[in-house]
Amino acid sequence: MSTSAPRLAQPAGTAPGDGTVTDRLVEANRAYAAGFADPGMGARPVLGVAVVACMDARIDLHAALGLELGDCHTVRNAGGVVTDDTIRSLTISQRALGTRSVVLIHHTGCGLESLTEDFRIELEMEVGQRPAWAVESFRDVDQDVRQSMRRVRTSPFLPHTDDVRGFVFDVSTGLLREIDPGD
Repeated sequence: MSTSAPRLAQPAGTAPGDGTVTDRLVEANRAYAAGFADPGMGARPVLGVAVVACMDARIDLHAALGLELGDCHTVRNAGGVVTDDTIRSLTISQRALGTRSVVLIHHTGCGLESLTEDFRIELEMEVGQRPAWAVESFRDVDQDVRQSMRRVRTSPFLPHTDDVRGFVFDVSTGLLREIDPGD
């Protein structure tokens, strides 16, 4: 079963620039829904795995990992870092929906490598309020994967921490490189 949607073409009857990107997404959804058949599956991932990865648009996780619809839970955020909200999602994934394995995927050329925590200060100066969240920027992607693995393995909320593995996805080659946790 293919889970890919058609590429977003300009909606019929509109000229380039008409409508918003969201309008194009909604139109693409209508086309998707017209051929949609309920796969009849539950919310528990078939493979019992949760994948935490960066939100980078260059990473097609399902294609890169050979996954099909329903195989895994996917948690994506800037950098693929393990934050409190990531732990929240993983806790629900494990305790309520049966996952037991966690795969962490960072990548080469991540935008967080060029940011610093000063980003928060700049936001505060612009909008008058400092964000409560940390940027979680980093300089060494391998070390950040190790930190993310430690955060998962030491969380008191996660009952299944024995199968936690971390990787760096190379955006130029599409290959994963496993990171030794260094424990």
